[in-house]
Amino acid sequence: MSKKVETKVVKRTKVETGMTLLRAIENVVEVSRNSKLKAEAKAEMADEVRYIAERFGITERQAILFCICMEKGPRRVDYDDLANHLDVSNIRILSYAEDIDALVRRRLLRYRDAKDEDCFDIPVPVIKALKHNEAYTLPQRTGLDCFGLFEVIDQLYENLSDDATTPQALYDELKDLFDDNQQVGFVKKLKEASIRRRDDMLLLLLFCHLLVNKEDDDIRFGQMENIFETGADFNNAKAELRNGEHRLMRDGFIEHRCEDGIASPTRFKLTEATKRHLLAEMKLNTTEEKIADVIRAKDLTKKEMFYVEENRSQVEELQSFLMPEKYAEIRERMKKTGFRTGFACLFYGGPGTGKTETAYQLARETGRDIMIVDVPQIKSKWVGDSEKNIKALFDRYRELVRKSDELRITNDEFTRDSPILLFNEADAIIGIRKQGAQSAVDKMENSIQNIILQEMETLDGIMIATTNLTENLDSAFERRFLYKIKFEKPDASVRQRLWQSMMPTLSDADAHVLATGYDFSGGQIENISRKATINTILHGEECNDLAHLTSYCNAERLDNKVTRKIGF
Repeated sequence: MSKKVETKVVKRTKVETGMTLLRAIENVVEVSRNSKLKAEAKAEMADEVRYIAERFGITERQAILFCICMEKGPRRVDYDDLANHLDVSNIRILSYAEDIDALVRRRLLRYRDAKDEDCFDIPVPVIKALKHNEAYTLPQRTGLDCFGLFEVIDQLYENLSDDATTPQALYDELKDLFDDNQQVGFVKKLKEASIRRRDDMLLLLLFCHLLVNKEDDDIRFGQMENIFETGADFNNAKAELRNGEHRLMRDGFIEHRCEDGIASPTRFKLTEATKRHLLAEMKLNTTEEKIADVIRAKDLTKKEMFYVEENRSQVEELQSFLMPEKYAEIRERMKKTGFRTGFACLFYGGPGTGKTETAYQLARETGRDIMIVDVPQIKSKWVGDSEKNIKALFDRYRELVRKSDELRITNDEFTRDSPILLFNEADAIIGIRKQGAQSAVDKMENSIQNIILQEMETLDGIMIATTNLTENLDSAFERRFLYKIKFEKPDASVRQRLWQSMMPTLSDADAHVLATGYDFSGGQIENISRKATINTILHGEECNDLAHLTSYCNAERLDNKVTRKIGF
């Protein structure tokens, strides 16, 4: 009798004491290898399989298949992998297709291509959960508010763009999501809209999703293609959209964007009425101008920069501060000592000296997105809107910083860090404030500057402003810029490197002549190099000898008053 009790204790301990999900998965993988899933193999791994099935809420056969996918993946697993592992025929393994479908619905697997369900992989959130001995659970999809609803919509549309689902499957999931959250005002108003066609509903929701989740209110055809099952359906929709005859346009949900008062046939947006009615819960500022674009770090093109020695050391030092690990450390220490955590930097100097490109390259090298402010758009023609625009701009930037801090969006080992806020050519908004302002325009400009000064006081992020002029810089702004770099025009040695970098076929002698003969900025040298490239395409390399390049240099300045140090 004691032996029986002892046996029972050992059996229970195998699973319940010291067993982790990863250890259980590993045991299942080893026992199931070449087993043909025979009865003795199932018996040997029964405890582990039951443990995994209970933790994930799946069947025992699904648990075995999941374990094998973990071993063969986590990337690109197919039915051949399963058949080879179990040493069974392809015909038999196809009988498990319904189990694979169930694992996909449970989000433990995902199809690599929704149009080809033979390949699948393990989603990143599942792997991350397993690292902590946790079973991945589906995100909450009931009892949501509007913000939570759009977080789920964001993931569903991401799956579509990754080819991990089909338009019909997306439509079905959205219907289920809305049925489970009928308390949300957006869902109620969407139901009242009575949009019957699947493609119309997916298109309208795409516009809402891109505005709410991506802050994109300038939609192009390339962003719409995935929601249509066939190319013919997409082409029909494009024709209707171009002509303004699409049902969503006739019903007042979307409209063409305008450029200089002329409707663009290839760019679209939600109407202001749709934003106010359908998206009222999101509290969108429908009067706000689009005054900033966000460029992802991965989309920035690497460019070699040439500086005089002092600028080079200053930029390298700033870059070292902005590297994610160092920046996080500095930021934490600043908080502990009671200092402001914001990095406000001023890049000033003549045109073409590399101020803006340096900001881009800093963003790229430190893995940060960059939010570029369209300064002229801040000054709206309607008095009062400018202040709203600048406040909305900083609100938007704070939200981006918050998401990078709190959500820590990851893709395997990649982490998105706090973005850079770039005020390019900021002369118009950081100049000396007008004393005793009387006119509405002067008062508006002072108000804008005061808002920016207040925001810089509480800035928790990275702001860079570029300007060609510093004589007109308000002293209050000067005090708030922690780092100030004066970008000098390149000297002759740097100019020679610039010439040869942009025109690799240029000889050392010719590059030296041009570098010492013309006191050009990097931007001017780039202009001439582009002109030479165009002429090479049209007329061949012989058109770019030193005489031709000299003529390009002489024409670079409109008044032809170039600074020449030597003759030719």
